[in-house]
Amino acid sequence: MKPDIHAMIRVNHAGEYGATRIYAGQLAVLKNRGITPLIQHMADQEKKHFEAFDALMRENRVRPTLLSPLWHIAGFALGAGSALLGKRAAMACTVAVESVIDEHYQDQLDQLEDNTPLKTLIETCHQEELEHRHTSLENDAEKMKGYKPFTTAVKAASKLAIFLSKRI
Repeated sequence: MKPDIHAMIRVNHAGEYGATRIYAGQLAVLKNRGITPLIQHMADQEKKHFEAFDALMRENRVRPTLLSPLWHIAGFALGAGSALLGKRAAMACTVAVESVIDEHYQDQLDQLEDNTPLKTLIETCHQEELEHRHTSLENDAEKMKGYKPFTTAVKAASKLAIFLSKRI
C-alpha cells in the first residue's frame, strides 16, 4: 500500500506545532529556573521541525489539520500543567510524548522509500525527539510521583491527537 504522504505531512506538522506549544507552556511556568535552558533547547529544535514541515506543507499543497486551534490551547495547557506539577512532571510529559512520537516516526520511516526529502526530514526529527526523551529521563522524569499513570494518560492523549490530525 502506498503511504499517504499528505496525511504524514499534515500529522507531523500538527505534532510539531503541538510540541512547540507544550514547551511554550513549560517555559511560561518554569522560566528563570535551572531547567529553563534545557527546555529552551528542546523548544528551539521543535520550532525548526515545525518550520520544516510548514514549508513542506506549502510545497506540496497540503492542508493543515482543522484541529490546529485545539492543539494551540491543548499543547500549552499540557505544558503549563505538567510544569505546575514540577520539573520532574515536565520531564515526564516529554518522555511520554516522545515515546509515542518515536513509534509514530518509526512507522512512517518504515513506509517511505529511501532518499526522499520527507524521509530525510523525518529521520532528523526522529533522532532529535529520541534525544529529548533521553535528556528528560536523565533529568529525573521517572522520579515524578505518579509517573506511570501520568505518562499513560499523556501517551493516550498523544495517540488520540495523532489519530485525529491524520484525518481532520
